[in-house]
Amino acid sequence: MKKKVSLKDVARHVGVSTALVSYVVNGKEKKARVSPQMVQKIRKAAADLKYHPNMIAKSLKSGRTNTIGLIVADISNPFFSNIARIIEDEAHKLGYVVIFGSSDENSEKQHDLINYFLNRQVDAFILTPAAGSEDQINLLKKRGIPVVLIDRYFNDVDADCVRIDNFQAAYKAVQHLIDNGRKKIAMVSYSHPMAHMKDRVEGYFEALKQNKIRPKKEWHIEASYSNVIHDIEAGLNKLLVPLRIDAILFASNSLAVRGLARIQQNLAVVPDHVAVITFDETEVFELFYSPITFISQSVHEIGKEAVRLAGERIRRERKRSVKKVVEANLVVRESCGVQLKKTNHRQIKDTASV
Repeated sequence: MKKKVSLKDVARHVGVSTALVSYVVNGKEKKARVSPQMVQKIRKAAADLKYHPNMIAKSLKSGRTNTIGLIVADISNPFFSNIARIIEDEAHKLGYVVIFGSSDENSEKQHDLINYFLNRQVDAFILTPAAGSEDQINLLKKRGIPVVLIDRYFNDVDADCVRIDNFQAAYKAVQHLIDNGRKKIAMVSYSHPMAHMKDRVEGYFEALKQNKIRPKKEWHIEASYSNVIHDIEAGLNKLLVPLRIDAILFASNSLAVRGLARIQQNLAVVPDHVAVITFDETEVFELFYSPITFISQSVHEIGKEAVRLAGERIRRERKRSVKKVVEANLVVRESCGVQLKKTNHRQIKDTASV
């Protein structure tokens, strides 16, 4: 087997010290005041000799692997895949590689992924935590491993977090519907205890309360992850046949896709006077009867901030946890009763901060 090229081999080839080569291959040439000509010469020699740094030895020396473990609920969901892409790009700028995993909203699977990533010696975690995983987050913190929560959070866990104000986002979406004449507004949400979902439901009910609208029990449809299609179908059937509502707020894009699909299967099309708003966009919405109004969670800012906070923790630049709340926007389209010109069907009529 051919012997692996070492730093000494590169140094011998160029005729300089091993220390000088080490500065260049580790990106510290400016600190060592190595001339640009010498930097170019060393890098060319390393490429010609096919030198590859020993990452295991490097990580043992520095105590870092320059990797970040990212665990989201479902990487196939456009919301999470978009955030993952941004996190990967932002991490790359800082010299980190991101490894991915999906928890499928299962705390046991999340636990297994965390252990796998720990065995890979990741420098930090960025998580959309599954329900019931508070102990996992606290254990990571106890072990001194940086962890940043995105989208989800726990009220009783002191950890870095980047999210929107879910209560206000839902409140203002419902207020928008009421301001446009809707008074029989249903909501479809998941029936799990995560704080972000509770906040969205509470924002929905508070907006109705402030406008003196007394909701009927059947207006709030709760779907379990294990039986989501059945729960949505059963709930919507009570509201749409015969029609008892004039608007629907979906608490996630996955709920909206399933809900709208069921409505179209049963009624062929969503009635014109039933307005629809959902959290987050997805390309699947293009298949439905009209452009869907949605609450944009600013995925770029969430991803960018998550990497920034993780980097600060890795470099030990602070000790206190940061709770970052980014702005959300309501992007109003035809599904909310806005009539657009037929020549520009996908035009965004209005964007309002929520």
